[in-house]
Amino acid sequence: MKHCLLVLLFVLGTLPAWALRPSRDYAYTPDSLGLPYRTVTIETPDHARLHSWVIEPQQGPDQHTTIVVAEGDAGNMGQLLYHARMLANVGYRVVLFDYRGFGHSSDFAIDEQRLYYPEFATDLRAVLRYARQQFPKEHTGIFGFSMGTLMATHVAATDKPDFLIGEGYVTAPAALVAGIRQAKNKTVTLPAEAATYPQLLPRIKCPMLLVAGTQDRNTPLADSARLVQAARRRQRRELLPFEGGHGGGLMALTSTPGDYGNLYAAAVRRFLNQ
Repeated sequence: MKHCLLVLLFVLGTLPAWALRPSRDYAYTPDSLGLPYRTVTIETPDHARLHSWVIEPQQGPDQHTTIVVAEGDAGNMGQLLYHARMLANVGYRVVLFDYRGFGHSSDFAIDEQRLYYPEFATDLRAVLRYARQQFPKEHTGIFGFSMGTLMATHVAATDKPDFLIGEGYVTAPAALVAGIRQAKNKTVTLPAEAATYPQLLPRIKCPMLLVAGTQDRNTPLADSARLVQAARRRQRRELLPFEGGHGGGLMALTSTPGDYGNLYAAAVRRFLNQ
């Protein structure tokens, strides 16, 4: 029971604030889950310093694949550790990092009414390039969560990762912000670059796996389904639906107590092994 409550706390920490709510404090680190790791600092072209954890494959055959995780809009990378363990336990190397202004990364002034900043895409791009330089013989891709899918889209459209996985995929930032205003009477602002965001989606050429909840009202399953259906010839896009709401994939895609996300991990392996 205690272990289940701990997992629930992690999952609740991944739920979106739908405006930036970073935390500087790490409630958990990889060794909290028994994961060996190393800490690295990655510098961006504009000299932000990003705090990062690199977690090596833990079990099963090494998949020779590195997955860079793009976090959401609240907390910090410590709240995605169960997802990292899920991936490491089936043979993937996982690179977690915090955007500037989050965790122990560089200071950055944040308006808590803003959904995201373009600088976060700069951060993800720097981490992806770091991973490619460090592990040049591996497949390297991005796993974005919620707001992190916005960053993943910006980077995938230009830097050509080997794959892109996204849970709670944001396909239309303007529509999302309008929906938040209507449902919660909450004002959330967007950067100017958001106006051209929909034009980036067709430019993503790598294989995509979109993970979406049937009860997700903010990034509906239908949005991810349309993005999959819009795939052009030779574009491989797949949909992984689950019963639940936004951010609930880890718990929903679990069939074995204690082996959290085992169905999720199996779906990721099938997708990446094609």
